[in-house]
Amino acid sequence: MILAGCSGFSTKYPPIPTDTPAPDYSYIIGAGDALNIIVSRNPELSMSVPVRPDGKISAPLVDELQAQGKTPTQVARDIEKQLEKYIRDPVVTVVVTNFIGPYSEQVRVVGEAARPQFLPYKQKMTLLDVMIAVGGLTDFAAGNKATILRGSDGNKQYAVRLKDLIKDGDISANVEMRPGDILIIPQSFF
Repeated sequence: MILAGCSGFSTKYPPIPTDTPAPDYSYIIGAGDALNIIVSRNPELSMSVPVRPDGKISAPLVDELQAQGKTPTQVARDIEKQLEKYIRDPVVTVVVTNFIGPYSEQVRVVGEAARPQFLPYKQKMTLLDVMIAVGGLTDFAAGNKATILRGSDGNKQYAVRLKDLIKDGDISANVEMRPGDILIIPQSFF
């Protein structure tokens, strides 16, 4: 009886729902991202800029523009508004070239992963993608007692079956991640 409780799947938390569709996702710019700003017909104003730790960018003719928390399209429109003072009908495109994203959207992996870390969220990212990025489980991980803390569901915690997914190849244990998910992998006691 004791062994069955120690080695089995965690039932303290409900399994993660798989029938709810993922909401539409638009990338949100975060501090540390790199942006490629392209000003059509004005190559001298086109450049790559980092998003500073305060979430702002600076570019020629554009001073202190807030980029963090906005989509690339929103930032492009904001730059166009500032450039209208100097250029007639500016057309701006913003492309994110180095992805980090805001903290609220990063997927965090803590506990008994080979390399615990945060990962930029990518649309259609799955639990298997996350586990490949962190190098799998340590020898001491209780993989089937892992949980996902999902902020987008009001900080509900869900059980996931990492051991079944990674060690046994059970693809039915693979679930889609959401922005801001925290994967918690506990240590086994034996």
